[in-house]
Amino acid sequence: MIKNALIVESLQPADACVIWLHGLGADRSDFEPVARMLQPQLPSTRFILPQAPTQAVTINGGYAMPSWYDILSISPGKRAINSEQLETSAQQLIALMEQQRDSGISPARLFLAGFSQGGAVVLHTAFLRWNDVLGGVLALSTYAPTFEQVTALNPLQARTATLCMHGRNDPVVPFFMGQAAQQQLQNWGVPVTWHDYPMEHEVCQQQIADIGNWLSKQLT
Repeated sequence: MIKNALIVESLQPADACVIWLHGLGADRSDFEPVARMLQPQLPSTRFILPQAPTQAVTINGGYAMPSWYDILSISPGKRAINSEQLETSAQQLIALMEQQRDSGISPARLFLAGFSQGGAVVLHTAFLRWNDVLGGVLALSTYAPTFEQVTALNPLQARTATLCMHGRNDPVVPFFMGQAAQQQLQNWGVPVTWHDYPMEHEVCQQQIADIGNWLSKQLT
């Protein structure tokens, strides 16, 4: 299990939880300000912000940095990745999800959110590995490296509400890669919502407002 997660506890007794994974080279505290901005609108929601392990990343010259998995190479529309490390991250995320479920959070009020590489782990976990009900998925400026491994989802996975968001000028994860993930979800019948913004590989104020409104709707 991921042991060094940052927990932003709910303002009221928690009956919902968002587990939010940061991007490559980032830190568990990156989305703490966003979680605290969302708290007044979501007072009974706990936010858990895990920290990726520090390990070598091939595309960055083998430099060790926080990463959920190694990226071996990049080509247009494709990332060659270390699948074993991705699977390890997914299983650690599932252990964290199960811990929240066992503590009394209904899986129907459990959400996975991820930015960039963290979003790729979230998409893989939610739609290829998690076999219970899930409140929803937030996929921010990300891509789906493993969707080609399956042709259909199980009924619970196919009902998972998903919010996909991307910057139209993203130079890190190209816009079309985010669109491709969203399109595949639509093809599977997933209830997916799409928002794009005039930004690069980042998060903007309007996006945070849209996240709060979407989460509020799912938790109503």
